[in-house]
This record gives sequence, C-alpha cells and structure tokens, in this order.
Amino acid sequence: MGLSTHVLDTMHGGPAAGMAVELYSTDGDTAALVKRFTLNSDGRNPDGLLLDNASLKVGTYRLLFDVKGYFALRGVALPEPNFLNRVALDFGVAHTDQHYHVPLLVSPWSYSTYRGS
Repeated sequence: MGLSTHVLDTMHGGPAAGMAVELYSTDGDTAALVKRFTLNSDGRNPDGLLLDNASLKVGTYRLLFDVKGYFALRGVALPEPNFLNRVALDFGVAHTDQHYHVPLLVSPWSYSTYRGS
C-alpha cells in the first residue's frame, strides 16, 4: 500500500508529465526532504510508490509541486508573477497499514486535491 501521488493537468486535459515534485516529512515548522522526482508520462512517480508500507510512518508530510515550472515547460504564457508558483500539500498519515494516495488536479490558476484510493 504506502504513499502515492498522481497529477493531472486540467488545462491540457492529461497527465502532468515532467512536473518536478518533492516529498518532505514535517514536524511543526521543520521539513526534511525525503525525495525529489519528476513525474512520468502518466503523471506519476516513475519509481512507483513514494513510500512503501515499511517506510511510511505515522506523522505529517508535505508534497511540493512545481506548478509554475511545469506550465512554463509546456510553453504556457504566464504572467510575472504567476498566480500559482508551487503548490504545497500538507497532510497527515494516521494508519500505516492503509494506502494514502494524494492526487492533484491543477492549472496555472487553480488546484484541488483529495485523499484518493
């Protein structure tokens, strides 16, 4: 089970291939980088799970998505400063025996997320 993410580009109607993402473990105001990766052609981590069950710990985490960089790579004309630069999603893991899937639906002007399955 573990932790996973998936990003969909709602402006172009497909996966956000090439978006840079960082995963942090957090403790209050302190964040420790766990891994950096670039989304594959399906908008997912190319290595599969971000954390497997053995590595996933009860606690708080942050996923940081480089929205501005991704849309700039896609050739979207963005104002300076852009409305969204990076999207940070802070979430908690209470049950390490469950799957935590954190999807992001994003455009240069909006985003939404939820706990998926």
